[in-house]
Amino acid sequence: MINLTDSAVNAVKSAISSSTQPAGGLRIMVEAGGCNGFKYTMGLVEEPKPDDKVIECGDLKVFVDDKSHQHLVGTTIDFVMALESSGFTFHNPNATSSCSCGKSFS
Repeated sequence: MINLTDSAVNAVKSAISSSTQPAGGLRIMVEAGGCNGFKYTMGLVEEPKPDDKVIECGDLKVFVDDKSHQHLVGTTIDFVMALESSGFTFHNPNATSSCSCGKSFS
């Protein structure tokens, strides 16, 4: 299970409502790269791919492929507003280490 905080859900809904492209939900993926081995990527998409798991957070749909899902089980995604930077943060219990930017892990 992947959890989004209320703040993250509101940020995604705001992005969907201001998007010029049709958006049916949020795709979250884990890809090779970053400074620690894997990196998180997110983006608005119109619909899930055939092999995606669809996670519902209230009326928001989150799409995750099987390969990424194994890295994200138990992860909580938050949206934080701070003076030095604002954005999504990932609290991933599967990560053995992460970089200081919080966008990559191993």
